[in-house]
Amino acid sequence: MKSSSLAGPISPTIPVLVCALGILILSAMDAAMKTLVIAAGVYNTLLWRSALAAVCAGAGWSVGPRSRPTLAVLKLHALRAVVAGIVLLSFFWGLARLPLAEAIGLSFVAPLIALLLAAVLLGERIQRQAIWASAAGIAGVAVIVGGQFGDAGHTRDAMLGTIAVLASTLFYAYNLILARQQAQVAKPIEIMLFQNLCVAIMLALAAPWLAIVLPSRLWLLLAGVTMLSLAGQFLMSWAYARAEAQYLIPTEYSAFIWAIALGWFFFDEEVTWTTLTGAGLIVASCLIAARSNPKLAEPIEAAM
Repeated sequence: MKSSSLAGPISPTIPVLVCALGILILSAMDAAMKTLVIAAGVYNTLLWRSALAAVCAGAGWSVGPRSRPTLAVLKLHALRAVVAGIVLLSFFWGLARLPLAEAIGLSFVAPLIALLLAAVLLGERIQRQAIWASAAGIAGVAVIVGGQFGDAGHTRDAMLGTIAVLASTLFYAYNLILARQQAQVAKPIEIMLFQNLCVAIMLALAAPWLAIVLPSRLWLLLAGVTMLSLAGQFLMSWAYARAEAQYLIPTEYSAFIWAIALGWFFFDEEVTWTTLTGAGLIVASCLIAARSNPKLAEPIEAAM
């Protein structure tokens, strides 16, 4: 089966490879973000990253064909930015306190929540397989969290990190719903611009009390994180515009493999059998649920 693009029919193989590259880039971004959050705190890392990303996206938006967004579209941009801000703050705060693979594994439960929210907010019918998939996903989360209680190496801080990541998945599920609405009224570059700009403005409200100038040694890493984030989002947007979700969704879960490798290489993190088992259950449940609504069954990586 072939998928069509602006350039004509293409094989799904190319978008799958592009999507896989995007996931690798975003996984590297997560590892770099963990380093920044540990060094400078989650607030200042996200404040400066959002500001820098807004400048970069604004440059791309200004040179291409564009139209002025209406007031209704601006309200949608602002609403999603508030939700995305909560997602980012809670996810990266938790990421700094958990092994990389464990945080990514827990984040995969977001699409299951989105499927349920789609029924409530969009009036979509919940398929029986989605209900069973959600039950399997909850079991996966329980296995991961249960493993923390049985591991003496896990601390109270790690448990708080788990709660923060799970909270981020709840808000990210709503974020997915808003993203679908945005895609109908705005182009990707406009979405990237206003999301980062609104998040930067929102965070800047607390700047008089919380903001600091990052040490010079961190600016190069911050610039790298910003470029990785924008590049990863662009590649995944390109892939999803040219191939059906059924081809791409399995590729996205390679993020867990990259998280294991990057966590071990940069942070000397070991992966427990409970994390592997729980993440396996969550990934399997998401793949089953994707057959119910493939447009909503996307991991959290796509918007980070």
